[in-house]
Amino acid sequence: MNKLFRSPLLLAAALAGAAPQVALAQNAPSAMPQAPVQGPMSLSLQQAVTYAVQNKSSLLATRLGEATAAAKVGEIKSAGLPQVNVAATLSNNFKLQKSLVDVGSFSGGMTSSTTLTAADINAAQNGQTVSLGTVFTPAEPVPPTAIAFGLQYAGNASASVSQLLFDGSYLIGLKAAKVYTELAKKQTQQAEIDVAEQVSKAYYSTLVARSRLSLLSRNVQRLDTVLSQTDKTYKAGFAEKLDVDRLRVQRNNLVVERQKAERLTELSLGLLKFQMGLSQAQGIILTDSLGAAVVDAGSLRQRLSVADFTNGGGVAGQAPVPNAPALGTGNTAAQNRLDQQNALSGGQGSMARGAINYNNRIEFSTLETQQALAGLDLRNRQAGAYPRLVLTGAYGFLGSSNQLGELFAFRGPDSRNSAGLLNQNWFGFGNVGLSLNVPVFDGFRRKYLVQQSKLQQQTIEKGFETLRQSIDLQDAQSRTTLINALDVLDNQKANLDLATDVARVTRIKFNAGVGSNLEVITAETDLRTAQTNYYGAIYDVLVAKVDRDKATGELYSQVKK
Repeated sequence: MNKLFRSPLLLAAALAGAAPQVALAQNAPSAMPQAPVQGPMSLSLQQAVTYAVQNKSSLLATRLGEATAAAKVGEIKSAGLPQVNVAATLSNNFKLQKSLVDVGSFSGGMTSSTTLTAADINAAQNGQTVSLGTVFTPAEPVPPTAIAFGLQYAGNASASVSQLLFDGSYLIGLKAAKVYTELAKKQTQQAEIDVAEQVSKAYYSTLVARSRLSLLSRNVQRLDTVLSQTDKTYKAGFAEKLDVDRLRVQRNNLVVERQKAERLTELSLGLLKFQMGLSQAQGIILTDSLGAAVVDAGSLRQRLSVADFTNGGGVAGQAPVPNAPALGTGNTAAQNRLDQQNALSGGQGSMARGAINYNNRIEFSTLETQQALAGLDLRNRQAGAYPRLVLTGAYGFLGSSNQLGELFAFRGPDSRNSAGLLNQNWFGFGNVGLSLNVPVFDGFRRKYLVQQSKLQQQTIEKGFETLRQSIDLQDAQSRTTLINALDVLDNQKANLDLATDVARVTRIKFNAGVGSNLEVITAETDLRTAQTNYYGAIYDVLVAKVDRDKATGELYSQVKK
């Protein structure tokens, strides 16, 4: 019974990619795709998470634990049902056990004899009836005699039944069964949330890696165009060979970078398949776009109570160069810093204050279930002082014989031998009764068990406060990380816009003959750096958003929408 109460409590990201407009968009829910025998699977983020929840081996193992808990509950409930047993034994008593018996005590220590006198003889001869007298005299002492009881072969067949009528621990166990099952389900929910987090991050990593690979391919094509034009200009005598060589070196470096991006994309894709529990040989097509996955910065800032509409519109609403607003506008940079400091220290902004619901966190709900189990464990150990009442009954047959074949003759009470004498060799027996067990004194064992349960309850109560503080810290950290990631994304988008414009103007000047080749190479290098930083910022925002949703307990529900 006590086992019921002893269940225990609980890639490197691809940086850089293409520069789509930032917009928040959720794909409409769609049916879970079935893995084809041949051909790739089309997967949205929601479908990828759903597939992982249904097929990942670690989750399947967790669900087996849930099924095991249900079976354990059934085991406990079975103790209250009738217990029926059938037994049969056959024994060969090749050496019968003997017992010492004082046979002299059977006659009371006396021996009897009959006296016959001459008068008695004469009377008998005359046809008279003679009554002979009995004389008792002390018997000679006889030592105890060893006597063997039973026959060589013996058999026994019986059926017994028992029914538990009252047991305090059993009644408490029935109440704990439902709570115990709930605990197993919540542990499964925790595993599902972890899988949703892993799949989401791997999915975003693959999207960013593919976008960066696509952008690098376009950069190679653009550089090939510049190289071709420069080579023609060199052949016409209007450019130096050094300009062509510099561009060729730049192109070779870009090709190598693209090859690295291809391998990183494959690695990201392999990680996603692993997190989904999908075979590495299975092809997949990601249907979500990076533009739909990137979070709208302005909307998030409003939700995080640090809205700044002058420079917080995300990529879609980003001004060319962010300008610090004047103090006193209500959404100042100083207010931004204050909100971030409040978040880091555990404080909340005005809109977010009081928004935390601890019950959204599965860890909090799991601890509540463990607390309920601890209370039932305490009641179970206190119930150990109650009596235990069991109804019992049995019926069977017992037989014996000096020959094995005779034992299986199964002769009943009406069986007689050739001489007409009873020769029964099997005899029935039966009984019914009540068994009452009243614990009186167990050496204070139950007292210390109850004390342990009370201390366990106090430990769980202290755990609630620790968990609340941990959730508060995670909430503050996720808010700050997300705010910082959004700020970095805005700045990197501004840098990307500037680098793109500089590269465009530099190419125009070079084609017009008023700019140098070195300026073009420098501008292209700065552009690629800006692109890499921008997509690194995109991925940081996506990961921070996943961490934020997990901290607030909304990750799994957000993904399923």
